[in-house]
Amino acid sequence: MTVSSTAPAEESPFRRLLMQFAENRLALVGLALLLLLAVPAILAPWIAPQNPYDIGSLDILDSQMPPGSMGEMTGITYWLGTDSQARDVLSAVLFGMRTSLLVAFVSVSASLLIGATVGLCAAYFGGWLDALLMRIVDIQLSFPAILVALIMLSILGQGLDKVIIALIVVQWAYFARTARGTALVERNREYILAARCLSLGWRRIIFRHLLPNCLPPLIVIATIDLAHAIALEATLSFLGVGVPVTQPSLGMLIANGFEFMLSGHYWISVFPGVALALAIIGINLVGDHLRDVLNPRNAQ
Repeated sequence: MTVSSTAPAEESPFRRLLMQFAENRLALVGLALLLLLAVPAILAPWIAPQNPYDIGSLDILDSQMPPGSMGEMTGITYWLGTDSQARDVLSAVLFGMRTSLLVAFVSVSASLLIGATVGLCAAYFGGWLDALLMRIVDIQLSFPAILVALIMLSILGQGLDKVIIALIVVQWAYFARTARGTALVERNREYILAARCLSLGWRRIIFRHLLPNCLPPLIVIATIDLAHAIALEATLSFLGVGVPVTQPSLGMLIANGFEFMLSGHYWISVFPGVALALAIIGINLVGDHLRDVLNPRNAQ
């Protein structure tokens, strides 16, 4: 008599990572918080009670109304109140979050692409190219991020695209340093040596063999840098050198209501500030657990 035994199906790495991520309640709270803010922001043009940047839809008589008030002419219930220009704060927060997330996502994605390319090339080729690129990275990292961003914006001027370029200049060096450190370990492994023995081109070795094995720490840095980019963009907008008035972000909304804080109209600045803080907290919670999940030492 033969006894047949069925071996359990091998669990895929992606599913294992998802299960490990789901085990952490704080990470799930952070993800839920991030989705709760990001999805309405993306759908803001369709679900916002008001287009806060359409002058024709604003009634100046509704300016600085407290939360829960209803506009007599517009008929809109201002759940978070209105600002000094009669804009619905809830709608302004949704549109502002949309701008902040757009700036952060685009800048971090471009920084990841540039920084990873620089770091991988420096580690793979070594020698004078590695020394040159890493000295440039060291110089970049020696300056405070806000100072570099202010210098870039003073040169480029104000604008959404200018802010994105400034954030890319600030952030790419972090990815370059991380990619180089990981690639230095990976370049001496057997699969890289085998690829070299097969006379594969350096582009194929770097981007098809080396890059995939260096992605986990880069993904963690990118997640954490999203929060850093949102905070830095908000700081620049608060200082008046960030995004233009026609595309205000959360930082500009906070700055617009800052002068009314002592007069009792707290909601103009507080609610955009709360939205900004919750977005940063959610991203940091997700990024902090991703760091543990993607750590090779914790792999089972």
